[in-house]
Amino acid sequence: MGDFNLALVIVAIVVCIIVFIFNVYLLVNYQHPDDKNQAYFPKFVVVIGLSISLLSILMLPADVANRQACRHAIYNGACNLTLPMKDLWIAVYIIDALLVFFVIPFAMFYYEGDQDRPIGKRIKSALIWVITTAIVCGLVLGILYGVIGKVDFTVRHLSSGTTNFPSSWDFSSTQPCIGSGVRQCSAYLASPSSEKTWTTRSTFPEYVVALATIVGSVLFSIFGGVGIACLPLGLIFSFIRRPKAVITRSQYIKEATELGKKAKELKKAADALHQEERSGAKGRKWRKNVKAVEKELLQLEEDVKLLEEMYPQGEKAETAWALTVLGYLAKLVLGVLGSIVSVAWIAHIIIYLLVDPPLSPFLNEVFIKLDDIWGLLGTVAFAFFCFYLLLAVIAGAMMLGLRLVFITIHPMKWGATLMNSFLFNVALILLCSISVIQFCATAFGYYAQATAAQEIFGHTLQSLRGIKYLYKYNVFQIAFIILAGLTFVYYAVFGWRRKKPSGRFQLSS
Repeated sequence: MGDFNLALVIVAIVVCIIVFIFNVYLLVNYQHPDDKNQAYFPKFVVVIGLSISLLSILMLPADVANRQACRHAIYNGACNLTLPMKDLWIAVYIIDALLVFFVIPFAMFYYEGDQDRPIGKRIKSALIWVITTAIVCGLVLGILYGVIGKVDFTVRHLSSGTTNFPSSWDFSSTQPCIGSGVRQCSAYLASPSSEKTWTTRSTFPEYVVALATIVGSVLFSIFGGVGIACLPLGLIFSFIRRPKAVITRSQYIKEATELGKKAKELKKAADALHQEERSGAKGRKWRKNVKAVEKELLQLEEDVKLLEEMYPQGEKAETAWALTVLGYLAKLVLGVLGSIVSVAWIAHIIIYLLVDPPLSPFLNEVFIKLDDIWGLLGTVAFAFFCFYLLLAVIAGAMMLGLRLVFITIHPMKWGATLMNSFLFNVALILLCSISVIQFCATAFGYYAQATAAQEIFGHTLQSLRGIKYLYKYNVFQIAFIILAGLTFVYYAVFGWRRKKPSGRFQLSS
């Protein structure tokens, strides 16, 4: 076969295996020591969820490559062994929705249940919550699908007259049509009254994906807009705020003493809260104090880490300081490179999505030219930009998650991440990954044209009744750009300030 369709199938299988192994590696190294050799079901859900989220991001470049696999075929049926991308998209996002709204909540309810209760009662309690959620979601989806689950396509009826077949072809900008004396084609002169609306009902799986995309798009516009700026700027300003020199021993002892006092107060408060939990006094005040303790504990860990950087100890103290300096230099380099990518993303959104008609295809043309240099080079660059956008969403969630009162703090730390934190972040990534794909399919519509993703996210989704206006008026893109600008202003005003160990404990009572 002259096409590379068989090779694409093999590559897809290999990538799936690599992604699965990589996620198992992340789980093993990020998990908390208390979760070792237990909580196997939440761990299984974490690995599956991470795999689905990463594969969904990589599926869009695979969709583009799958389209190119048959570019030499006279008709689509002449090209065999290509990937059934539309079926794969629907399957992946149905699994995504089931994980986000049912499986992950069940795993979190089960994991966070009282450890002293029997396993059967913990499963029963988790199932009650999940079944209640399933009934509510099913009713909402069924009603919405039955009432407004339709697609409205605007079409224009075009027609023109006939003329004798010419003996020679003579076309130019002033003579675009066949026939003498014709300056504009008859179809071009069609009146606005020729526009009609075709209405058809979408499939239920596509409608589920559409609604999940709306929920994810709200989070994406917030976290992605903040993250596209804070991801590179956070690295750059981390270099600016870096410790310039090692502190003296007396300074270290003073700060360490203050942190030790804070740690004792935190332990005392945590023990008191645990005693209240055992007595059944889990009211609003108790939950507020738990959040306060969690927040102070995170601050304490940051203070300890910063103090260790400023005063390395042990036989290899000089080596540790050298590695710290190199680490901050690496942050600077990655921050500069990330800034270039972020600026390219924002410029592309403005000139290709927000301006009508687009000023330029911009990155679409870049990917096409890279494909001309080497077959899959443009696809690789395309995959990088899509994956970078997902990283921006994660960075934005980590930044805002510590500051917004309605978001539970679930930090991800190397070797110290509990399974409930893992599950929360996986659900967030899964929910946002749908919107990242939809956003990329729209932003790179010229490069990703004629793909299964564009059929689902570029036509059906943007024509759904009641939803299409959010995309028609670029609501999410505008919010994305505004939040990116506000985040840039925030870093310009406050980003340069150096963090210092707080040495204080303030528990809300």
